[in-house]
Amino acid sequence: MEQVKKDAYLVVEEKALPEIYQKVVKANDFLKSGRAASTSEAVRMAGISRSVYYKYRDAVFPYTRQGATGILTVQALLSDRPGVLVGFLTVFYELGANILTVNQNIPVKGRAFVSVSAYTDKMGAGVPRLLEALGEVEGVVRLDSMLDQ
Repeated sequence: MEQVKKDAYLVVEEKALPEIYQKVVKANDFLKSGRAASTSEAVRMAGISRSVYYKYRDAVFPYTRQGATGILTVQALLSDRPGVLVGFLTVFYELGANILTVNQNIPVKGRAFVSVSAYTDKMGAGVPRLLEALGEVEGVVRLDSMLDQ
């Protein structure tokens, strides 16, 4: 009787892998988040070919601990300009985080301190991607975070 081969998985630190795998994960993230409207656009944004993407798209993905029900608290110093806070909060929505609380202090010298807590267990992109995207929002001066597990 021939034995059926089961899929085998390895957990490898991201920096030990070739950059191409990280780019495949980025392309998937661009598609999931809606930042790319098509596969062609996602692979262009990630800097890889369509053939590489199709070869690895179902085999490379970020590791998410099973049962992780962490609450992420992000503290940020934001510029006091129209649209900065809504842009900051939109990132949580786009990446699938469930916001629990938002606290903003009165702006002082053109900057406001904001604290946001959110459930991260249903996010497809993962906390590191969320933090990266939050840091890219125009008007974010400083960003700190803490994850309760």
